[in-house]
Amino acid sequence: MKQIINKLYKNQSFVYKIFLYVLTTFLVVYLFPKGGKFQYEFQKGKPWQYETLIAPFDFPIMKSPEDIEADRADIIANAKTYYYYDTNVVERVKKDFNEEFNELFTNDSIVESQAFSILKTKANRLLSNFYRNGVIETADDSKIDKLVVLTQDNVERNVSYNRFIKLNNLQNYITEFVRRELLENYETQLYGLFFDVLDPNVSINSEITNSVLADQLNTIAPTLGNIQEGIRIIAKGEVVEGEKLAQLNSLKKEYESQVWNESNYNWIVFGYTILVALALLMLLLFIRKYRPDIYENNNKVTFIFMNIVFMIVLTTLVVKYNANYVYVVPLCILPLILKAFFDARLGLFAHVLTVLLLGFIVPNSSEYIFLQIIAGIVTILTVSELYKRANLFISVGQITLIYIVAYFAFYITHEGGIKFTEVFSKNELGNVHVTWIYFMQFMLCGLATLFVQPLIYIYEKIFGLVSDVSLLELSDTNSKLLKRLANEAPGTFHHSLQVANLAEAAASEIGANTMLVRVGALYHDIGKMNNPTFFIENQATSVNPHDELAPDESATMIIDHVLDGIEIAKSNKLPDRIIDFIRTHHGTSTVYYFYQKAKELNEDVSIEKFQYPGPIPFSKETAILMMADSVEAASKSLKEPTSQKIDQFVERIIDKQMDEMQFMNADITLKEIVTIKKVLKKKLNNIYHLRIEYPE
Repeated sequence: MKQIINKLYKNQSFVYKIFLYVLTTFLVVYLFPKGGKFQYEFQKGKPWQYETLIAPFDFPIMKSPEDIEADRADIIANAKTYYYYDTNVVERVKKDFNEEFNELFTNDSIVESQAFSILKTKANRLLSNFYRNGVIETADDSKIDKLVVLTQDNVERNVSYNRFIKLNNLQNYITEFVRRELLENYETQLYGLFFDVLDPNVSINSEITNSVLADQLNTIAPTLGNIQEGIRIIAKGEVVEGEKLAQLNSLKKEYESQVWNESNYNWIVFGYTILVALALLMLLLFIRKYRPDIYENNNKVTFIFMNIVFMIVLTTLVVKYNANYVYVVPLCILPLILKAFFDARLGLFAHVLTVLLLGFIVPNSSEYIFLQIIAGIVTILTVSELYKRANLFISVGQITLIYIVAYFAFYITHEGGIKFTEVFSKNELGNVHVTWIYFMQFMLCGLATLFVQPLIYIYEKIFGLVSDVSLLELSDTNSKLLKRLANEAPGTFHHSLQVANLAEAAASEIGANTMLVRVGALYHDIGKMNNPTFFIENQATSVNPHDELAPDESATMIIDHVLDGIEIAKSNKLPDRIIDFIRTHHGTSTVYYFYQKAKELNEDVSIEKFQYPGPIPFSKETAILMMADSVEAASKSLKEPTSQKIDQFVERIIDKQMDEMQFMNADITLKEIVTIKKVLKKKLNNIYHLRIEYPE
């Protein structure tokens, strides 16, 4: 038991990775849908590429949302409106009418008794005609020429809406009445009378109208019929359209929504577990083979897996809420973050695997996978120098444009034409239509991608990582550590600035991380602050402390500036990526001056005492710094430098480093080294160019 515990302790890093791997697999599988996955991919208007498909079970042919909406619209357009006829209003109006008629015309000397009786009879007949079908307040143009249901004394009858008397048309009715009855002399009095006493007695019965409409809408059948088991659905080579498309969509929906028994459920989970485990294993193997420094750091491995799970969780939540909004999720944040903290290749590899896993969750997986992988590639190719805000905005615009263009291309292939609508209509059965709202999703996705800036800051604080944004802060020469270097070792500070300029120019030429190499150059010699006068660039007088030391002691003082620099960097909490430059900027090279001096005093000298402890550079950036540092330091010894001398001495120094195998782990090509030589020669020639002699 003790041996097992000891073995686990010795391999605790590996055990942790296994635990992280299993935990991540479990979380991802837990988020996956547990229904069956339809095994066929098909598109509208494209030939069926599989063998003849036979219905595996009975299933209904589902109507599309467009068909259901058309049925709803038809029912709503033809639905009858229910009106209520109030007899109490009629009785009250007739009573008021007679009283006001008597009062208005009895005292009118122009109306004789016989004429009064005739006029009253005709007026009452008009009033009865008004209330025969009822009086309404105003006309509803949508109901003109339509039948409505009128409820009177608990009896319903269908009447034409046109037969209702509209109060807003009262003058027209009166005018027509007096013309027909030859009563033009009394038009003004009659209009005033009817206007005063007439009240609407017919009103919409909203409760019954809405109830009946709801019942009719509920009768809409969601299906067009049924397909029996064993019936042929589609043969190989047939075009997927019309009825065939509806049947395939219905089969897919029915298949994925079936309630699975315990045995099927376990098999589905087992299958998902294998697929997820394989994808995550590929990521681990990639990191182990091509990014061993990241693989050995459990903190970084945890960071990568956590971001993948985060994106899957976010996408799953959106899909469960409404799968139509899946493109709102800013998935391009993942490659952006991984590129900011690590490199582009790892960012793209992790992004592709994440998109493949999300293909099991989202609808229209083939379309989704294509769009997201293309967007991820564009993200990796366009986003550079993330610390420059303008670059991020430009890249986000390009990503959004790629989304829109790629989606539009899918639309054309699906529909065979262009049909713009203003309503979101990408339905659950897979039918695709271009919509402005869909384009808005891509724009929202682009805006959400801008959240990567504060997210990077949060991750830096939680995981202790460093991005280009932090590097920009560290490059400030007014920072506490660099100001201390300028005060205590001014010559070294000036040397570091020169090396930073040379290294940055070389890195830019070969496509390396310019900000990283510049910051590394600024801090690479901070260890000289402990004993600044032991380094010639800081000796302000002719007194050289090395004159009082033996060559091996002097070499030790020189070599120790690397170890001192590492200690100072750690105490000031510099990131590991910067400490790597301090550790590797001399590699395993030799303090050649003191070695030769020791050999002159004693031929039997061990070269190991005069070698830096290493390690040798293990990235392009650290290799560039080694070259720039050596060339800049050695250039101070040139007497009467000329272009030819500079070219020769740059070649000699870098070739010597290559002969000593200093760049064998740096993943840098011979072509890139030649390019770096050209840059260093050009820069040094600019520094040491001839100047005219000014008169005294």
